[in-house]
Amino acid sequence: MSYPDTAPLTVTEGGQPIQFTFGEMLRYHGFGFPGGVAHAFKVMERGFPLLDDGKAPERGDLSIETAFPGPGGRDAFEIVTRVVTGGRYDVDVALAGDDVLQSPKGKYLFRLKYRGRTVDLTLRPGLVADEFITLARKEGRSPEEEERLVWLKKDMAQRLLSHPAEEVYDATVR
Repeated sequence: MSYPDTAPLTVTEGGQPIQFTFGEMLRYHGFGFPGGVAHAFKVMERGFPLLDDGKAPERGDLSIETAFPGPGGRDAFEIVTRVVTGGRYDVDVALAGDDVLQSPKGKYLFRLKYRGRTVDLTLRPGLVADEFITLARKEGRSPEEEERLVWLKKDMAQRLLSHPAEEVYDATVR
């Protein structure tokens, strides 16, 4: 399964722009959780322009709080922003309220913070298949179920990437 082409995300480091594609994020992650990588890509694509009036953010000044503990998301945020190694990445599944959609082990809430501005991003309904959530939570999956889960992860990534970020994540600037 191939993924749609996406424009790269841009951050700066010391004022110098650095761009990252979805493919680079996925290679860094290692292909295990492409849906999580796609979620993080869409979160950054949606949220970055809202942090500093459309300018690319300085990666060292970003921090992320989330109720989403997935390794694909974590790795995508790390390659672009270095928030994990910088101690600026916090996972707290209790961060999200009951109104936020559930992921297999948390919820789809991402809080980006940058130079006094905060943007909360929440997933819109209808983009993550209930079958994916159910199967990802199931213990003792059969080989056929594992194969189906791999397909569902790739399908989710493809679906998320095929939509503009504004159709995937709602954003609230605080």
